[in-house]
Amino acid sequence: MKILLLGIGNVLFADEGIGVHFINYISENYSFTHPHDTLDITDGGTLAQGLIPMLSQYDYMIVVDTVNASGVTPGEVYFFDFDKAPAEIDWQGSAHEVEMLQTLNMMEMVGDRPKTFILGVTPTVLEPMVLGITPQIEAAVPLMEKTLLQHMVKIGFTYQRIKDVSINALIPNSYKRGVLHNEDD
Repeated sequence: MKILLLGIGNVLFADEGIGVHFINYISENYSFTHPHDTLDITDGGTLAQGLIPMLSQYDYMIVVDTVNASGVTPGEVYFFDFDKAPAEIDWQGSAHEVEMLQTLNMMEMVGDRPKTFILGVTPTVLEPMVLGITPQIEAAVPLMEKTLLQHMVKIGFTYQRIKDVSINALIPNSYKRGVLHNEDD
C-alpha cells in the first residue's frame, strides 16, 4: 500500500501553515518503516486541486491541516476519518481549506480519492506575512505528534526518533524546504 502524509497550509499566514510545519517536523525527527507499505511525506502547500494527479497515486492518505470547528478554542486537535467527519467541523477556516475539501470531494466522485484521514488543529491567527505559529498551536504539536505516531503504529509502521529538532527551529526555513542544496543553508 502506498501511504501519503500530506501537509497543507500557507506558511506565510501564521497558524495557517501548521500542516506544512508539522510534516516538516515529523520528517526531520522520525524515520518510519513498514514490512511492505511505503510512506511519502509531502508539503502540499495550498495547491489543492493541483495535487490531484499525485494524490490519486496513493491508497491511503493522512492530511495535516487547520480545521475550523464551531464552539471550540484555538489549539484543539482533531483526528478523524474524512468519511466520518465530526459535526462541528465546517471546513470554512480558510480559502485553501474549502478548496481542499472540494478537491477531496471531486476525487471521491470519480473514484480516485485514497482512504483519507484528517489530522487537524483549530487555528488562532491567520494573519498575512507572519511566518510562525502562536503559542496555542505550538502547545498542540505534542498531541498531534502522539496522535500521528499512534496511528502509524496502528497501520503497521514502526518509527524511530532520529533527531530532536523543535518545530519552531524549522519554521524560519519552511518556505524554502525542498529547494535547499545542503543542510548548511
